[in-house]
Amino acid sequence: MKQWYEALFENYSHKYENEIYTRGTLGECNFIEQEINYNKDARILDIGCGTGRHSTENAKRGYHNITGIDLSESMLRRAKEITAIEKLNINFLVRDARELSFNDEFDLAIMLCEGGFSLMETDEMNFQILKNADAALRKDGKLIFTTLNGLFPLFHSVKDFMANNTESGNAVCEPLSFDLMTFRDYNKTSFVDDSGNTIELDCNERFYVPSEITWMLKSLHFAEIEIFGAKLGAFSRNDRLTTEDFEMLVAAKK
Repeated sequence: MKQWYEALFENYSHKYENEIYTRGTLGECNFIEQEINYNKDARILDIGCGTGRHSTENAKRGYHNITGIDLSESMLRRAKEITAIEKLNINFLVRDARELSFNDEFDLAIMLCEGGFSLMETDEMNFQILKNADAALRKDGKLIFTTLNGLFPLFHSVKDFMANNTESGNAVCEPLSFDLMTFRDYNKTSFVDDSGNTIELDCNERFYVPSEITWMLKSLHFAEIEIFGAKLGAFSRNDRLTTEDFEMLVAAKK
């Protein structure tokens, strides 16, 4: 039986590009460039790349060693269509982030917009993704990812946030409940796929608090771990993480 995150992206690549959370690509890539000191030779691994929006933008900026992986063949087909139109050279591969075999190959790994991490059905699976990202990095390599901020639901309603951050035609998440024992949000997501079919899926995602993220990365021997608030399209080291941030931005260096 397919998990919800597999079924969601079976036929949703075009609709996905219209979701609110995909509109910050330019600003997010600005942050990525700064973090690797504009090194055009940096080898970049985009985990859970989807339709390749960050990989494509980075390639347009002259980064020529980019590998994008995703579990969804449909999303990668769209990614390849886009790169063909743009005449870009990106290595897109169908891979499960829990079963990567890369070893000491990349200078940077990114997982943005919950690209794999936090979507898995167990904490062990989520940790395995971090472990595999770590293994893929070279000495002094950097990992940049976003994840849902567990401090937010302690002070706010996730249901209200989701309702206020969608537009007509976007996926709708309701009813929605948050489990304080597991820090998981459970919801029924309704959306119209690229063929015009209305789909409903039972979904859940894991929220993490900063201390959990820090502990996991320390256990993987990352030497520098920094966590910031993740503002859509405006990632910045100047944004201290607060209870107002729905997502957190993590930058870790080996």
